[in-house]
Amino acid sequence: MGQEISFDELAAIMIKLQSDGCHNINFVSPTHQILAILKALKIAIHNGLNIPLVYNSGGYDSVETLQMLNGIFDIYMPDFKYYDNQKAQKYSGIKNYVDHAKTSVFEMYKQVGDLKIENGIASRGLLIRQLILPKNISDSGKFMDFAEKSFDGGVHINIMDQYRPCFRARKFSKLNIDINPTKFQKIINRAVNSNFISLV
Repeated sequence: MGQEISFDELAAIMIKLQSDGCHNINFVSPTHQILAILKALKIAIHNGLNIPLVYNSGGYDSVETLQMLNGIFDIYMPDFKYYDNQKAQKYSGIKNYVDHAKTSVFEMYKQVGDLKIENGIASRGLLIRQLILPKNISDSGKFMDFAEKSFDGGVHINIMDQYRPCFRARKFSKLNIDINPTKFQKIINRAVNSNFISLV
């Protein structure tokens, strides 16, 4: 899917989005293309790009990569998909996901702090996202316990309810269903009642 473009073409796309009134440039799952993105950003910034840059990742980033990005990205928006390494291994084939995700979000928070919102628009900071999975596979309670205890002054999170089973989810009976709206609302209520979590 998609098409190959040059660094100059990518830079021009960013400048066009800025001129069209976009509030930020959001790079989704950028890690495997980050060196190319940085080259294009150098061109775009030289040509006047000055809106916030968003690093929107799956949360399985290495600290070494994130440290290389320090001072470049304004907003980090990582997923925190699981709070159980065995579930992450079973359903996504990922080793030590929780350990990686914790280390990643700590580095992101160290760089940009908690999310800052001005006139309803995010300008800088960390926003952790969690996609709620059926049968509480995402272990939301444990994730929120972690979020409450781990960030000075609190943290913003985005709890998402748009999970739909597709592709290989059909191989697992627990994943091959929609989430329960009542249980989702309980998760929202849990977050709302926290003094350390802000919902976005």
